[in-house]
Amino acid sequence: MIELDYSLVIEATEEPDFFGFYSPELEGFTGVGSSIEDCIYKAKWGMKEQVSLLKERRLPVPPKNPNPRITIQNQPARVAG
Repeated sequence: MIELDYSLVIEATEEPDFFGFYSPELEGFTGVGSSIEDCIYKAKWGMKEQVSLLKERRLPVPPKNPNPRITIQNQPARVAG
């Protein structure tokens, strides 16, 4: 069972022990971890903190996702410009 209130995207980088993550449903929520499991653990508690901060600042809180998904993908390539 996924124990997250929102969906999560985890992005693998060229470094084998560095992953970035964010929630497309919880604006401004991002983080980094050393493994996929670390990202999920940090996201679980980080999402709760993010929601608390939004409530504290009287900002809108998106509704919880009853069926959150975890997507694991490669970090998008940077476009030279």
